[in-house]
Amino acid sequence: MRAAVYHRFGPPDVLRVVDDAPPPPDRPGAARVRVRAAALNPKDVLLRKGKLRRMPGRRLRERWPRIPGVDFAGEVVAAPPGSDLTPGQAVYGMIQGWQEGACAAQAVVPADQLAPAPAGLSLVEAAALPLAALTALQALRDLIRLRPGERVAINGASGGVGSYAVQLAAAMGAEVVAVCSGRNVERVRDLGAAEVIDYTAADPLAPAAPYDAFFDVFGNRPYADARRALRPADREGAPYVTTVPSPRALLDELRGRLPGPLAGPARLVIVRSGRADLEELSRRVAAGTLRPVIDRVLPLDRIVEGHRHLETKRARGKVVVEIG
Repeated sequence: MRAAVYHRFGPPDVLRVVDDAPPPPDRPGAARVRVRAAALNPKDVLLRKGKLRRMPGRRLRERWPRIPGVDFAGEVVAAPPGSDLTPGQAVYGMIQGWQEGACAAQAVVPADQLAPAPAGLSLVEAAALPLAALTALQALRDLIRLRPGERVAINGASGGVGSYAVQLAAAMGAEVVAVCSGRNVERVRDLGAAEVIDYTAADPLAPAAPYDAFFDVFGNRPYADARRALRPADREGAPYVTTVPSPRALLDELRGRLPGPLAGPARLVIVRSGRADLEELSRRVAAGTLRPVIDRVLPLDRIVEGHRHLETKRARGKVVVEIG
């Protein structure tokens, strides 16, 4: 099986493409998918570097070689008994938790973590959605509990998660303040931002009007700093959410899970894959309120280049590799 693999943690150069990787074994309740495209994420970089080895729920024993990638789109090869998936059907999804394996000719994924690919999108476009768009959806809807008319800042609005967060927040009826570099101002405005702050020219934590919520996609504005830009109010949801699992963010997540008034005000979004939310993304694509944002498409042979580009933290949307 053709796949990208790595045999140790390290820089992008540890990745190489082989033609003889063993196909993943079947698992009860899982479907086998012929992968056509896989998207790269900052999570892939952290996994490749070994930064997430000690995350809660991570298996202690490492299995080598590893196949990178969690986002994918392709066609069903075989479905488990009782599933409504059919061979040849176009599907998309993400590999749950701290596992990998999307950058390969085949992947085996629980059937309930797959959904039919959105109508009207290519498989390359569909692969650009799952992890980033699900992260944005679950942060805004489930943690922040964003309401129409609220003013929300999205820090890192031009990247993968940020570009979807701008679109989703605007569709939820919020006033979106996008924080990005000057070269991306018009790009994020086109995605639905009502206001754009160029962080190289102005301080996003000294806004003209306070925010009801702050979504720190980029991970460089901790709650201790962002709180001064937030409106003092008793909100049902968290006023601050981040995507980066730092020790501080993990502690905030634990506090956020406490009951009632003991709960902390800041949360870490830990994305979960599932059919219902993937179908929600598909409905938004069909309604025209969500579209894939792709920085570049590369063949699998250039996956090292894709990882290097991600590490610059200057990707404008998603990096997708075609498996071929």
